[in-house]
Amino acid sequence: MLVYLSQYLSQYFTGLTVFNYITVRAIMSVLTALIISFLIGPAMIRWLTRLKVGQSIREDGPQTHLIKAGTPTMGGTLILFSVSLAIVLWGDLTNHYLLIVTLTMLGFGVIGFIDDYKKVVFRDPNGMRSRTKFLWQSIIGFGAAYSFYAIGTVPAETQLLIPYMKDTYIYLGAWVVVLAYLVIVGSSNAVNLTDGLDGLAIMPTVMVAAALAVFAYLSGHVVFATYLDIPYIPGVGELTILMAALVGAGLGFLWFNAHPAQVFMGDVGSLAIGAALGATAVAVRQEIVLFIMGGIFVIETLSVILQVGSYKMRGKRVFLMAPLHHHFEQKNWPESQIIVRFWIITIVLVLIGLASLKLR
Repeated sequence: MLVYLSQYLSQYFTGLTVFNYITVRAIMSVLTALIISFLIGPAMIRWLTRLKVGQSIREDGPQTHLIKAGTPTMGGTLILFSVSLAIVLWGDLTNHYLLIVTLTMLGFGVIGFIDDYKKVVFRDPNGMRSRTKFLWQSIIGFGAAYSFYAIGTVPAETQLLIPYMKDTYIYLGAWVVVLAYLVIVGSSNAVNLTDGLDGLAIMPTVMVAAALAVFAYLSGHVVFATYLDIPYIPGVGELTILMAALVGAGLGFLWFNAHPAQVFMGDVGSLAIGAALGATAVAVRQEIVLFIMGGIFVIETLSVILQVGSYKMRGKRVFLMAPLHHHFEQKNWPESQIIVRFWIITIVLVLIGLASLKLR
């Protein structure tokens, strides 16, 4: 909205042309989402508390989590509201990539909202049936994946980029839709599984989103993309605004979600931001780099798969409890220690991912 206003007024006030630059709008997007989170957060927490939408604790979860019962959840609505408003103000709403990722994020947010609603209103810790949730995730995920394929204009959009190797691609053709679907749905569920401790999921999300903002900006700039030998994808740079907004909203939410949390993200937040990260990685052709940078999300997901598979096949558990962060809780690691160590690991992984820009 403001980008169009600045374009119109720039004919009278030339200084306003600065808002045509993605870098400036990205900075404003971060600040807008952050300030909105700070301003609305306390009121939203009070509102959620009055509605008694407190977190239900699974009976088979860590006993130390029982003290968290009743803490307001569905705080992810704060993230989605802040991100959405920042996009409306600073994004180019005619950009196809921005629209696809935003709608994908909101679509997964609706799924998470319904899931959370069942948990807090009907007091069912399991929420929406797994099959129903996966069905709707698949519908939205496939829709987004096909949309990326349909609007593709350059060969790179049907290829899988192999990072750290010069000019190495795997041609997928229409199979890129399957890859995109798996990345979007997988990323959404991976972040959801990681969201089990105060601040554990949101800070890695902020770090990965910041890195994807860099990839989006560089991939959408023909000079930088050519120099770095990464795919140039016209228009994808606008996703920098969305990722920047997610960084701001994530930091604002962390203010209230830091241990001991005043509010939990809920599925409405974790499913949505995970889908946004996955969809952005698909758009900028950095699926493998997302796998690296989001290593914590990947490890948490694999721990659940290994735990369930081992128990069904051998009748034995690999971990004391899954996802992995619960395993360390069972080993009496303090919650804050687990969180900070997972953050440190993410910092290292994000730096390794960013290194792919030059190491080739």
